[in-house]
Amino acid sequence: MSFSKEAELNFSNLQANEYPGRGIVIGTSPCGKYLAQVYWIMGRSENSRNRIFVLEDSGFLKTQAFDESKCSDPHLIIYYPARHLPGVHIITNGDQTDTIYEGLQNGLSFESSLATREYEDDAPNFTPRISGIVYKDSKEALYKLSILKSRSNSEDAGCMRFTYAYEKALPGFGHFISTYQGNGNPIPSFNGEPQLMPIEETAEATLEKYWNALNSDNKVSMLVKWVDLETFEAKTLVRNKLAP
Repeated sequence: MSFSKEAELNFSNLQANEYPGRGIVIGTSPCGKYLAQVYWIMGRSENSRNRIFVLEDSGFLKTQAFDESKCSDPHLIIYYPARHLPGVHIITNGDQTDTIYEGLQNGLSFESSLATREYEDDAPNFTPRISGIVYKDSKEALYKLSILKSRSNSEDAGCMRFTYAYEKALPGFGHFISTYQGNGNPIPSFNGEPQLMPIEETAEATLEKYWNALNSDNKVSMLVKWVDLETFEAKTLVRNKLAP
C-alpha cells in the first residue's frame, strides 16, 4: 500500500471514530519546509466540554474553562498543551508538558523526563498520557511521539511506556496517536503504533481538515502549530467550539 493510500485510510477511520479522545499529529508540510503539530481535545461530560484553548503572548498555549462557574473539577483538564524552548516544540495532552519542559532545561531527555510520569489517575479509564516533540538540530530524530498507558484499563501490569522516533521527514505526511481507540465504558486505550496521516499545504488547511474530521458532538478545541524548519519560529492557529 502506498503512503498516500495508507494515510487516506487512516484518516477515514479517524472520521468514523466517535471518540478518539485527545489526539496528536506530527509531520511535515508537502513542501518540506515546515513541521506541523496538530493537537485536539474532545469531551463527553459537561466539565470536559467546558474548555477553550488560549494562546499566551509567550507562544505557550493553555486550556481554560469557558465558564468558570461550571468548572466542577480542574484536575486533568486544565494544563499547558504546548510549550517551547530554543530548538524544540513540545505538545502533550496533560501537565506532563511542564515535566518535559523543565526536564529539558535541566539536561534530561524527552524520554527520561517522561520516566517520572505515568498514565492519568482517572480510574476506570486510566487515560494514556500522549506527548510529542519536534527538534531543530537533534541527531536522534526529527520528531518523537510517546504514549504512557495501562494494559487493558488495569493497574495490575503497571505503566507501559512507548516512544517512537522519526528520523526523516515524509513531506505531506505525519504520524498520529490518540488517547483512545474509540468510545466505551471504560474507554479502550489507543493500541498499536502511531498511524500515518496527511498534512495539508498550509496550517489553515490542516486545521480545517482535522477539525471537520472530528465528531461534531464531542470535539472541543484544536491547535495547529506550523514550525519553519529554517528559523524554527512557529505560528499557532486555534479553533474553539465555544467561542471566547
